[in-house]
Amino acid sequence: MAYDYDLVVIGAGPGGLSAAKRAAHYGAKVAIAEREALGGVCLNRGCIPKTLMAYASRFQQWIEDARCYGWQVGEAQFHWHQFRQARDQEVDCARQSHTKTLAKAGVDLIPESAVFVDPHTLKLGDRRVTADKLLIAVGGKPIKPDIPGIEHCVTSREMFALEELPKRLVIMGAGYIGVEFSSTFRGYGVEVMLINADDEILSGFDDDLRKAVHNGLTERGVEMWCKTKAKEVEPVTDGLRVTLSGDCPETITADLVLCAIGRTPNLEELQLEQAGVEVQEKAIAVDDQYRTSQSHIFAVGDCTNRVPLTPVARTEGRIFADIHFGNQPGQLQYDLIPSAVFSHPQAAGVGLTEAKAREQYGEEAIACQRIEFQPLLNRLLDHPTSPDLFKIIAEKSSGRVLGVHLVGDQVADLIQGIGLAMHQGVTQHDFETMIGVHPTAAEELFS
Repeated sequence: MAYDYDLVVIGAGPGGLSAAKRAAHYGAKVAIAEREALGGVCLNRGCIPKTLMAYASRFQQWIEDARCYGWQVGEAQFHWHQFRQARDQEVDCARQSHTKTLAKAGVDLIPESAVFVDPHTLKLGDRRVTADKLLIAVGGKPIKPDIPGIEHCVTSREMFALEELPKRLVIMGAGYIGVEFSSTFRGYGVEVMLINADDEILSGFDDDLRKAVHNGLTERGVEMWCKTKAKEVEPVTDGLRVTLSGDCPETITADLVLCAIGRTPNLEELQLEQAGVEVQEKAIAVDDQYRTSQSHIFAVGDCTNRVPLTPVARTEGRIFADIHFGNQPGQLQYDLIPSAVFSHPQAAGVGLTEAKAREQYGEEAIACQRIEFQPLLNRLLDHPTSPDLFKIIAEKSSGRVLGVHLVGDQVADLIQGIGLAMHQGVTQHDFETMIGVHPTAAEELFS
């Protein structure tokens, strides 16, 4: 049977874009369907604008700290509208770049929602398109708890369209999204209250890292309630009243309530049952070649049962195209993927947490080195600051490093080189005999 395309990609986020461009590079006839802006959540409502917002939130503290270095600085003022315009211009520039590179690669862009009609056919607006292979790369979306008044809350999506900064912000959820927004908006001078159902923030990260970030946030004025949930949100004359349950059964009032309790694959509108694609635990299950239950339909990124991170989706898209259009076998290692939290302080990690290492290797088989220190930059400051934390987890018998977890300025940049070293089997002895650059924070790892 002749098809309209060799490949149709559903979703133009990092995974879909990388797959479409790569497959076209190998000579495939490719189309990509995207009903919203190119770049997906990461570019438009996630990593890029959120990190720019985090950068903007740091300047007030930097300006205040400049006095300790001899600078006399006048009163600082933050103009939200001016920053928002600059942020949105940068995002728009990146979107335009994607449009140009797709056109240069010969990929047809179809600005419509995709719905499966049968295993090889999609309904795209008022037209039908067939493809030999299809790639699902639709990403994820925020979820909300089923509590009274939840319709009055916003998700991360709406946080990028705020016309004005709130004076008081309540955040439900203390994963990386909730933590990053709490840190950022506190830096703008907003009163921030973080509600966390768990006993500590950043579930899934190393326990020492979680505590260090918690301490850093509270030091900067973020209020936290752990083992606590919101059970009702209702409008009142001076904002939104949030009723809490759990360890802190209080009532608090805010101008804005952000729900950041998690995300789920964005699958409902695809009508996957028409294509015979199986869904397991709300995600598309795939094999090591990104194949679904249908041999010609594939999936990458946050809509699958793998790791929901932008660079993972981007790499999966590239490897998918290499395998199925370039005849180049490849496989992604999911056990050594670095991740970071762009809060203040920053946090980053790669490999096993201490708890996971002891669970897998045994309590007595693991050695942990914890390094706490004040970086040189902070030593002239006239106010207390939490120390940076570097932690190395190794197997005692071989010395092989199993995990590294960092808290401090710019650790997101530092963790990537460590991830590469761990891929090469770096040992504790290698760290101890490496000579670091002096004076830097990174040299603390090599002492």
